[in-house]
Order: sequence, then structure tokens, then C-alpha cells
Amino acid sequence: MPKNNRRSCDKSVVVLMVLLLVLGLITLFSATYYQKTATGDALAAVKKQLIGVALGAGACVILSRVPYRLFREPRVMLLLLAVSAVLLILVLIPGIGVSINGSRRWLNFLGLSMQPSEFAKYAMVIFMAGALDRRAESIYSLFGGVAPLLLVPGLMFLLILEQPNLSTGGSILICALSMLFCAGLRWRHILLLGVSGTCLGAVYAWSAPYRRARILSFRDPFAKMSDEGYQLSQSLIALGSGGLFGMGLGQGRQKFAYLPYPESDFIFAIVGEDFGLIGCLSIVMLFALFVFAGLRVALQCRDRYGCLLAAGITSMIGMQAFINMGVVTGILPTTGLPLPFFSAGGTSVSMIMAAVGILLSISRENGRIIKEQSGGAGHEAQETQKGRSTDHDDGVRGRHGISAFDGAGQQSGVRGTQHSGGWKPQSSQRGSHNAERRSDWR
Repeated sequence: MPKNNRRSCDKSVVVLMVLLLVLGLITLFSATYYQKTATGDALAAVKKQLIGVALGAGACVILSRVPYRLFREPRVMLLLLAVSAVLLILVLIPGIGVSINGSRRWLNFLGLSMQPSEFAKYAMVIFMAGALDRRAESIYSLFGGVAPLLLVPGLMFLLILEQPNLSTGGSILICALSMLFCAGLRWRHILLLGVSGTCLGAVYAWSAPYRRARILSFRDPFAKMSDEGYQLSQSLIALGSGGLFGMGLGQGRQKFAYLPYPESDFIFAIVGEDFGLIGCLSIVMLFALFVFAGLRVALQCRDRYGCLLAAGITSMIGMQAFINMGVVTGILPTTGLPLPFFSAGGTSVSMIMAAVGILLSISRENGRIIKEQSGGAGHEAQETQKGRSTDHDDGVRGRHGISAFDGAGQQSGVRGTQHSGGWKPQSSQRGSHNAERRSDWR
């Protein structure tokens, strides 16, 4: 393929993803290098994360060159949903699913652990984009159109809730609602679903004593610093210790057995302690720019499916980042949701990079269409200019008495005579008749 016709993807998405990955690896090293005393390798967590990054990079490159409309095929969507359902069921079976800290969320394959809920999130996005594209008109009916579409996200939510993992299950429902909004769901239906989901989530969170205590401690974590407020209070101490410019890379103290999960759920607190408020705002800005770039890809897409798919992928990544940073800073109640590109977890980073590959595939198709349209517009402009030049030459010939021919190929005898206003053509009777005939055709 010639170089000037080669399709190119949105480079801003690639640059932002690489920046976030590099900063994530640096922060992960700062949060885990002290584990050398236990494992003998200060880079153990970083090396494990690089495996996920390598797998994600391969998936990103491959999927960026696969036409994204392939995922619109019903067989592909059903296959992804079936794999997600099987994995989510397997993880609940004792002896197959790996239980850590009372939650059964992982599966082990060949010595590597994976989290099926990460795969299910983007399978849901692909399904919702295809379903909303096929049933565009039914979205205006709440019970006849919207309710059936929410069955798949609802079933995924219930399966993930059994692990239990309320944060990931809730993120699936929130992303599904955002895609419904992008598809044109009525405002009253959005408010009804939002209020209903909030009420159900509040009832579920209040039903268990430990979840209720966590919500109550969210209001004043330092009052229950020795109990449910311990995580958030240590996170706030880390952010406060960093000040404006931070204590320096690896100089923070909260990761030394004070801050729980500094490599995953609370890694943003390590950013604040090491790099200060300036570092935190820089990360927030990079995520905001990434969301902006992803939404720009969605808005530039020429078909409904690609637009919804790009919007769903972008909203999933952006919403997950917002919830994680909101939890770390005390804006939201404490929950376990990793920070995209930063938190340790090979499944999370590889699935996010694979989803970005689909986003790049959409942007690549957008670039091809825009290039074809600009090329067509340039060709049309050249033809218009050529036509204007031809008309100008014909006018010059008429003014200087050069013979013209009518449609029958006979000479019409147009000659020029000079008047006070300039050159004016004088026609014979037959020439006047032919001129009138041509004007009638026009």
C-alpha cells in the first residue's frame, strides 16, 4: 500500500496511553520496591506487570488493525458473552476460583492469575454497542426496549456480586447506563434508572454490617482510624504528607506497612506522597485528555455502532479512574477498584490495552474516511477550476470573433463588433436560433 494511502490511527490516544503506562510503572516501582526484603527482588511487581503490558501491547496492535465491525457480528458477540459467563461461573466454584481476603475473584492458568470480571466488562461494552445499534428505535420504550437490553449487564452484575465485588459490578451498570445515554435514551428514563440503581445499591450496601460500617466511616475516617476508617485515613495522611511537590520518588513512608494495598487500590495515594499535588493534578489531566481523545474518536465515527463502541470503552476507562481517585481522596466511599494503567494486575492492564486497540481501529477507519472525503473534495475543486478555465477561454474566443460551432457541428458565424461598452457578439439568424435552442436545454 502506498505511504500516502496508508491508514493512520489517532496518535494522541497512543501517546497518552504510553505516558500513563510509563508513569504507572514508575509509581508501581515506588510502591513495591521495599518488598525486596521479602522476595529478594525489588522489581518483582514491576516484572509481573510488564508481562501484562507485553500481552496487552500485542493485543492492542492486533486489534487496532482488525476492522472493528467484526465485533458487531452476532456470533462474535455471543461468543464473548458465553466466555464471560463461563469464566464468571468458574470463579465461584470452590477449588477452581482463588479466594483472597474473603473474595473469590481470580482464576489460575499456568501459574498466572486472571480476573474474569475484567474480561466481562468489555464484553458487555461490545454487546451493548451492537444491541443499541440494531435496536435503535426501541430505545424510546422503557419496558419494551431498554429493559431487555439491561438483562445482560444485570446478569453480569449478579454473578460478580457473588464474588463479592460490588465496585466492578456497579461499574458495569454505570457504563451500560452511559451508553444508553449516548444512544439517545430519554431523560426521564435516565433519571428513573439512575435513582432506582442508586436506591438498590444503597439497600445492598446497608444490608451487610461491614459494608454499612464502611459507609459510616467514610464521613469521618479519623474517628474510626483503628477500624473501618483505617484505609482512608492512611490514604489521606499520604496525600497530606506529599504537600505541593511531594517527598520524591520512593521517599514516601506510608507504603511501609501503613497504607493497605499501595500497589493496587490506593496507588494514587503513592502518587500524591511522592509527587505531591502537582503530580496528582498531572495524572488527572492525562486521564482527562485521554477521555477527551476517546470521545473525539467516537464523535468522528461515521456509523452508530463505532460511535457507541468508542464511547463505551472510553467511559469505562474514565469512570474507573474517577472512582479510584475519588475513593483515595475521600470523595467516594472506600471500594476496591484499580486505577487504569497504574494498579498492579496483569489482567486489568492487558484488557484495558486490548480495548484501546479497538478504539484505535475505530480511529483508523475514521482517518481513512476523512482522507477519502478530503481527496474527493480536492478532485471536485480541480474539476470546477478546470471548468471555469474552459468557460473563460470560450468567452475570450467569442469576444474576439473566433468562429464557434453549434451542436450540429456547423459554423454559426458569430463575429465581434466593437461598441462603446466593449466587444459585443453579432449573430446571424441561424446562430441566434441555435443559441436559443441551447438556452432551452439549459
